[in-house]
Amino acid sequence: MRKEFRRNEARQHRHKRVRGKVSGTPEVPRLCVFRSNKYIYAQIIDDVNGVTLASASSMEPEIKDEFQNGANKEAAKAVGKLIGKKATDKGIEKVVFDRGGYLYHGRVKELADGARESGLQF
Repeated sequence: MRKEFRRNEARQHRHKRVRGKVSGTPEVPRLCVFRSNKYIYAQIIDDVNGVTLASASSMEPEIKDEFQNGANKEAAKAVGKLIGKKATDKGIEKVVFDRGGYLYHGRVKELADGARESGLQF
């Protein structure tokens, strides 16, 4: 089996373990992160009602036009700031962070820092 498949399986296993402990409520929703080779995505989710409250990604026009590469740290920080702005506009101040099984390092950390800079607490 190729290495990248085992790596993704390990990430999915970590994500499943974390999701057993982390859940979003209407009062404190979950900030979920997904990373691909080309883009980074963030969603704020209310797991009780099964609703996505806000979302942002490096594919959005304001970020895509600013950054040539949508999968670097700078784009991740911009996505974090954008999701934080969208959340605060909807009255969401506190979230629980779901790193999606990824290590809290690099792009995931930059997204979290950008969200914190825009006013989210977690």
